[in-house]
Amino acid sequence: MYLSLFLVAFLAATVFPAQSEVLVISAQQLGYNVWLIWLSASVGNTLGSVVNYALGRFLLKYQERRWFPFKGKTLERGHWWFERYGKWSLLLAWAPFIGDTLTFIAGMLRLRFWEFLLIVWISKAGRYALLLGLLKLWFEPVLN
Repeated sequence: MYLSLFLVAFLAATVFPAQSEVLVISAQQLGYNVWLIWLSASVGNTLGSVVNYALGRFLLKYQERRWFPFKGKTLERGHWWFERYGKWSLLLAWAPFIGDTLTFIAGMLRLRFWEFLLIVWISKAGRYALLLGLLKLWFEPVLN
């Protein structure tokens, strides 16, 4: 289960469509270790964002190609966020639609990798901690 969770969370952070939240919720409800759920999802999701960072850093020269994952308007919107809020915009790396673009732009703008990794980890791990905490608050009183 933990490997599956890692892989789905990894894919969810890349340009591939995937939703890790359903698997996180399912694993928690099935009684799997909440810390290992959190760790698997957080590490997988963060490493998926590293893929986007690498795409931005090394493959931007192919942005006019049809297969390139981010189109002009998406890049413009992400670039605007980055110009306005700087590296702290990566705290939204967990957010649907804009998160992937922000991690790509961080690579494109050559943000120092350790800063990128730290902020994205806080974003991704924080989101899963919040989700798991809310599940515990929601379901624990119902079960007792």
